[in-house]
Amino acid sequence: MTIRRFSAAVFAATLLTPGLAACDSTGTGEAGASASPTVSGSAAPGSASPGTADAKQALLNSTNEIRNGNFRFTMTGVGTTAEGQVHQPSQSAQIKLSIGDASSDVSMKLDLVHLKPDSWVKLDLGGQAAKLPGVQGLNLGKYQHLDQSRIKGNRNLGFDFEKVDPAGSEVLTQGVTEVRQTGDGAYAGTIDVSKAAEAGSLNAELIKALGQQAQSVPFTAKLDPQGRLSELVVQIPAAGQNKAQDIRITYADYGAATAAQRPPADQVVEAPSELYNLFN
Repeated sequence: MTIRRFSAAVFAATLLTPGLAACDSTGTGEAGASASPTVSGSAAPGSASPGTADAKQALLNSTNEIRNGNFRFTMTGVGTTAEGQVHQPSQSAQIKLSIGDASSDVSMKLDLVHLKPDSWVKLDLGGQAAKLPGVQGLNLGKYQHLDQSRIKGNRNLGFDFEKVDPAGSEVLTQGVTEVRQTGDGAYAGTIDVSKAAEAGSLNAELIKALGQQAQSVPFTAKLDPQGRLSELVVQIPAAGQNKAQDIRITYADYGAATAAQRPPADQVVEAPSELYNLFN
């Protein structure tokens, strides 16, 4: 297996898209055991009951504070975890991604730091990934300074401070098709994810694999006492070779995140061409 094939099969399919990473896992998730939540009450075709409209508006409003770009977040799927912080006031962000663990055949960790106009990535590989030809030239364990002209438009290595939410929860909530309030600040329903390929928590290939199921994917959501989104769980059903799974997104520390820190100079090297080839 060459480093190029490794990129296409693993990295490009998983970076910042825990949903697709989980599809390659042997885990089963919890979605397969869940029935699709439905809206209580009935309404004429093409219309929504007042309660439904209010619930959906609450979800739409819950993502407004995310746009201010000052929060911490997590995204998890089977075998994949992403966590980090966005701090728009300092034009900075940090994202840490972990796929697999020490017992996995392939494991990797990435630490991405963005402090506009600079970006760095630290890459660690475990298991068979660490033995692949060419990885010795990737400066593993060092923060590799990235040439912005070479990562422009690259969702794996870049960060768009105009679209500050790595998970894309605003896109997801706009796709809500059915919803009901299940408790204080708690909601459940279905999302049409077929139009959510721009959400960082989903991947176009995963959506395609779902087929018709993509139009009615169960979800639950929680809002904090201020009405801001604190948790969104999208319950992806099994589709083809893909196992059922839950994609869980959380937000915290609204308005209280901290600026990302520039890596220490003695831990920084310039990224080699091999790194850009890996992620392109």
